[in-house]
Amino acid sequence: MIAATDILAAKILIVDDKEANVLLLEKILRIAGYTSVHSTTDPNQVCELHRNNSYDLILLDLQMPGMDGFQIMEGLKGIESRANVPVLVITAQPAHKLRALEAGARDFVSKPFDLAELRARVRNILEVRLYSDELSDTIKLLEATRETLRLQTLEEERHRERELTLAQQTQESLLPSTLPACENFEIQAFSQPTRYVGGDFYDVLHTGPGQWMGLLADVSGKGMPAALLSSLVLGALSSEFRSGTRSLEALQRVNKLLCEKSMPAQFVTLFQFLLGPDGTGEFISAAHNVAYLFRAATGKIEELASDSYFLGMFDFAAWEPRPFHLNTGDSLVVYSDGLTDAENPRHECFGEQRLRDIVRTHAGDGSMKEALLHELAAFTEGAPQNDDITFLLVRKSS
Repeated sequence: MIAATDILAAKILIVDDKEANVLLLEKILRIAGYTSVHSTTDPNQVCELHRNNSYDLILLDLQMPGMDGFQIMEGLKGIESRANVPVLVITAQPAHKLRALEAGARDFVSKPFDLAELRARVRNILEVRLYSDELSDTIKLLEATRETLRLQTLEEERHRERELTLAQQTQESLLPSTLPACENFEIQAFSQPTRYVGGDFYDVLHTGPGQWMGLLADVSGKGMPAALLSSLVLGALSSEFRSGTRSLEALQRVNKLLCEKSMPAQFVTLFQFLLGPDGTGEFISAAHNVAYLFRAATGKIEELASDSYFLGMFDFAAWEPRPFHLNTGDSLVVYSDGLTDAENPRHECFGEQRLRDIVRTHAGDGSMKEALLHELAAFTEGAPQNDDITFLLVRKSS
């Protein structure tokens, strides 16, 4: 995990042709605790300085004589090895904001500065930047693990087992170690990959006072390729949400990232929801299988179905949040299709009807997780698991 000390130690470069602006920005950042702040008033030096120092963030004025900020960003693209040029644009011209983002800037701040906004945007960019570097190291480790699968000798096989165990531990560390306590809700989750690692993941995060978000996603494929992509998606989504990005905007950014970085045949289905303490919420389903909403008052089950695209298939994809509400005793059941597709030795599927029967019988008393795992084990009779199985259960308790 990224520590506060890592963020405050990040290397920052201030670029502005006016010495007064440079001094002001340096003072703001040093008061905020940043310890590695550098500056230049010469725009022609920026690319060479970044090549030599690999800054984690560049605060860049757009309007400078001789060489403007857009020319600098174009030059930075030729030497920046990571996905995004680490630029926070400073501009007094509203018309330049969109152009700056299209040119590769990560974010922008308007002149005159709002000190709280400036500090927040600097911290958010650095946190996402450093988390991306950490995630990249994890992916490299998983890729190295995949390479060892070629080894055939007994000693190589033992080495493979050790590496796969490490990969499994690495992927498990990206999932919540404990589910957060959310006011008025009982939350349970389960995830079991087909092999050591898999393509399913879930997360639960607080998004504000009394408000929280849950998500469950299923990456196409199985094993190491799916695990690599799921680690990338989970890391990108977590970074976006923790930096305060709205859920819809976060999905759009991650979809664009996947369209650029994933293989053509890879895609992700996702079910994401927001809930407040009174049970009022909204959900987005990106081509995910139907989720179930059990009504305690009537014993009926409502379906929250998808009406939109996968993640990672189309860069023009759009999603629309839809409202729902949990009353006292109601339960929300979100799952990957590995659950309903689980087979017994006769190749019969567990199916949606069995799942609905378990929801209807056990959702009301809070024993649904135990009942579901028990019935699943009894049905499969020890048959090998053919897909990753993950589910997330939410019950409004009061």
